[in-house]
Amino acid sequence: MLGIAILLVFNLLGVLVKELTQLPLPANVIGLILFTAALYAKLIKLEWVESSAQFLTKHMMLFFIPFLVGTMTFFPYIGAHFFSIIVSLFASTFIVLAVTGWITSRLSKKDIGGEEHHEL
Repeated sequence: MLGIAILLVFNLLGVLVKELTQLPLPANVIGLILFTAALYAKLIKLEWVESSAQFLTKHMMLFFIPFLVGTMTFFPYIGAHFFSIIVSLFASTFIVLAVTGWITSRLSKKDIGGEEHHEL
């Protein structure tokens, strides 16, 4: 129970930081960053939360049930727009891969002297 309480406190801290600072990050990510910082600073011992974290990870699929049920309610819409959804998924994936590959190749080019080029 202590582990779950600690994890929930850090989640609540993330919500508070988000509300007070209006950071452009999700509250749970802020809480996770704070939790990780507390672990590295040795304010929280891993043993305190390890069994609770393993339990939550083991049953993670339960957290996806609302998402799956929500998706099922949109099956008629997905079916009606299936082709455009698939085309946009493949096109956006290809564009991201192409741009990432282009930027990576540009950043990894080396001079004859061994210096890296960082021009875009």
